[in-house]
Amino acid sequence: MNVKVLLVDDHEIMREGLCALLKKHGEIEVVGQASDGRNAVKKFDNLLPDIVVMDIGMPNLNGIEAARQMRAKKPNVKIMALSTHSDGPTIAKMLKAGATGYILKDSAFTELVDGIKAMADDKTYLCSKISKVVFGDYVKMLTNPKWAKGDGLTSREREVLQLVAEGYTTKEIAPTLHVSVKTVDSHREHIMEKLNIHNIAGLTKYAIKEGLTYV
Repeated sequence: MNVKVLLVDDHEIMREGLCALLKKHGEIEVVGQASDGRNAVKKFDNLLPDIVVMDIGMPNLNGIEAARQMRAKKPNVKIMALSTHSDGPTIAKMLKAGATGYILKDSAFTELVDGIKAMADDKTYLCSKISKVVFGDYVKMLTNPKWAKGDGLTSREREVLQLVAEGYTTKEIAPTLHVSVKTVDSHREHIMEKLNIHNIAGLTKYAIKEGLTYV
């Protein structure tokens, strides 16, 4: 078994450390690294890894939106979330985006290796702490379906919202997303209407609360 892995984390020391450790396992090949979700999606297109080990809280494009875009391009790609966030809403969003694995950064390194091997065999993998949260939230969803209700934003609107919250102007967002300034303005209007929030401060607060950004 030779599993191709793409490592995605905005902390270089974390990526390099994981890369060095994974190289000790001959059946696992680190084919690339990326420091944010947008760069990860670009590298994903070229490298076509079997598994993407991805942080969630990253600038420019977070791991949740990057996961959605990767799954849209290659539905059978396996995504392992590697994060410090163990709250139910963040876990639910990452799994809904297509992740089939989730472990915390304070887990033992052996768990990451076990997770990669399990996912390579078409199995899901959740570390014990995450399993408990997922089960608890599943019970909540069964007893209160409204708990899982989304905000109605599209994937592109969530991208725009993250960039707005991180301080990017409309003119800066347009080339980043390869769209016109008019299109960005339209997305912003739709976001404000859907969320009933009509100022940047409010949008930023919402984006942080929803885990779209951690600025």
